[in-house]
Amino acid sequence: MKKALLPVITFAKIDVKRLFRDKVGIFFIFIFPLIFLVIFGSIFRGDSDISFRVALLNNAHNEFATNFVKQTKEEKVLKVDEEVTTLEGAKEKMNRGQLDATIILPKDFGQVDSLKQYPTGQAEVLYSESNQQAGQTLGSIMSAIFKGINEDIVPTVEPFSVKTQSTATKGLTQFDYTFSGILGFTLLSLGIYGPTTVFPRLKQKGVLRRYHTTTLKVWQYFTGNVISNGIIGILAVGFMFAAAVLFFDLNMRGNYLILGSVILLGTTMLFGIGLALGGWAKNENQAAPLAQLVTLPMMFLSGVFFPTFLMPEFLQNITKFIPLTPVIDAVRLIITEGASYADLGQQFAIMVGWTVVIYVIAFKVFRWE
Repeated sequence: MKKALLPVITFAKIDVKRLFRDKVGIFFIFIFPLIFLVIFGSIFRGDSDISFRVALLNNAHNEFATNFVKQTKEEKVLKVDEEVTTLEGAKEKMNRGQLDATIILPKDFGQVDSLKQYPTGQAEVLYSESNQQAGQTLGSIMSAIFKGINEDIVPTVEPFSVKTQSTATKGLTQFDYTFSGILGFTLLSLGIYGPTTVFPRLKQKGVLRRYHTTTLKVWQYFTGNVISNGIIGILAVGFMFAAAVLFFDLNMRGNYLILGSVILLGTTMLFGIGLALGGWAKNENQAAPLAQLVTLPMMFLSGVFFPTFLMPEFLQNITKFIPLTPVIDAVRLIITEGASYADLGQQFAIMVGWTVVIYVIAFKVFRWE
């Protein structure tokens, strides 16, 4: 038994060492997914500020209007473009999508009413039809600003009010849901692009042919590669996880041991696809389009970039059986809901089933040259 396992351990060590000597491999396994993490983390992190790009046209030029403009420019939610000074210029930038809306203060804005003895006026929020939602939201924000000003000028009694209170628990952010998709993309890249690049290259150099002349068995070669890939996968995921927790406040609610089990099984399953494609292809020209043909549908249908519940129901019933889908679903359930092994029974069953099928195919189609 020890003699049979010796080639497995040897090839696992060789494969790990080969990867860490390959600068391109290190980039695509560790750095490239991290770039995705930074991009999506910056977009979906929970503490990101929502702001609107606006032009502010002051046609009143009185003291109240001047103070209002100054106060508006200090609002974090409003990014005032001070280069726009005319309505034509504002409309041109709105049509280009460079501005969300334009706030117009008419000539009589802020003038003191002779009867009421306090300033009055009506500001106008101008927006394009293509940015209607932003314009309406901005109108609500402006109403809230004016409500505060009105209460300072004319105190009013409100018979009804509402009180808000925190639950004192940290809720989930959109990034917490998005992270599992990024993790799935990392495992997909690691499992498929690695073998579909390396195996055809080794065939062309005659390395696998020389292996075949020895007593090395296919299962020994496969097992060694699977072990090395599992080690690298855990390292890559650990690297991403550390970055997500430290820099983007990932809210991990589940058990790390269960997450590790999913990562190992998912990595093994996806690596089997890479073994099948790379083991069958004679050269990289054959392997590359095959890898794209397999990975692109999985990326777009398995919830990598957007959740599967947004898809039509008939498509959801299909996508749940795509190999990458149970991996992403299981990771998402562990991170966001603290799912246990019992909760993930369906996902584990699908992954185990796919693993058996994929490796049977990989053994059948593998060619040493």
